[in-house]
Amino acid sequence: MWTLLLEPDSAVISSALVRQIEDGFSLTLSQGLAEVSLRRLSRFLLRVKCVLEREDDTAGPVATVGELVTKGWPGENEFRANLVPQAFGNHFVESTVSFSKGCFTGQELVGRLDARGSSVPWRLVRVEGESPEEMDSLLRSKGPSGPQGLTSVIERESGFEALGIAHRSLLGLDGLAGSGATVVSAIT
Repeated sequence: MWTLLLEPDSAVISSALVRQIEDGFSLTLSQGLAEVSLRRLSRFLLRVKCVLEREDDTAGPVATVGELVTKGWPGENEFRANLVPQAFGNHFVESTVSFSKGCFTGQELVGRLDARGSSVPWRLVRVEGESPEEMDSLLRSKGPSGPQGLTSVIERESGFEALGIAHRSLLGLDGLAGSGATVVSAIT
């Protein structure tokens, strides 16, 4: 099952796929987030028989940036924006957060946001267009300064497809004529 590693302020450090193995558990996460994740998890090893080991492996549930973009699933580029889980969409929260398992770091804000309809100012969006520069400019065109802009971009035959962060004031605007972006949609 999927899980999250959060900061005390509920900002996502990493998502991880948890698997039970013979003598414990295995967490599969982005190699680029392994060190920061190990440092964070190590802080909780008090009077327990637990060993954290890093094993580099190229196999995982999402192998490329292209797969992340296609699936609308955030990766290390998106997590660098220091956003709460709800910023990545309801499907992401439903897939990674348990509200019934007990305590977890960052649970108060995550639970409060869930109870209040998950309204957050910054959202993960999917953008399709002809130029990454124009798509990035579009994502930065509305709202206050903040973490907005493209985060992961891939080239397709018909143009570019990307994930990015946008202020909620940009969402709901479709087919922005002359902007070079054909689609801007929040990841749900």
